[in-house]
Amino acid sequence: MKFEATIGEQTHSLELHPKDHSYTFENKQGSYEFSYENGRYMLRSGTKLYKLDNVSYEGSVVHFTMNGVHHSVDVKNEQDLLLDRLGFKTGAAVEEGILNAPMPGKILDILVAEGDEIEKDQPLVILEAMKMENELKAPVGGSIAVISANIGQSLEKNSPILEIKTIG
Repeated sequence: MKFEATIGEQTHSLELHPKDHSYTFENKQGSYEFSYENGRYMLRSGTKLYKLDNVSYEGSVVHFTMNGVHHSVDVKNEQDLLLDRLGFKTGAAVEEGILNAPMPGKILDILVAEGDEIEKDQPLVILEAMKMENELKAPVGGSIAVISANIGQSLEKNSPILEIKTIG
């Protein structure tokens, strides 16, 4: 599994190999153990032990304290990195309340109707693009206000598909 982690202004590449508990970080290799004990995450790499507390997520940003020092890391996985390279927006970059086509494609199915109550990350639309079916999920929770696309319709990148009226 490949990741890219941005800490402040610096971006680092990381590849985890869970089967053998090894990693590659900035072309350096090592082994790791990761566990959850007594309400605390423990990360061991070589002879070093790191204690991780207060872990929370805000989109792709992970906030935590490591050995008592606060850190915020923006983490991108392989899918996020691919979408970035292709020039598509990731879920965190999608404008709140509006679902646009992330790439040119054809609407195969619309899984909701106007007025439906939905939750964040709920599947809303199936878009066929590059010979693959892509499940587009809700960027926010709320209710479906307007559906502006139809099943079978071909869309350009960033074409509006539907609008969500947020709750609250």
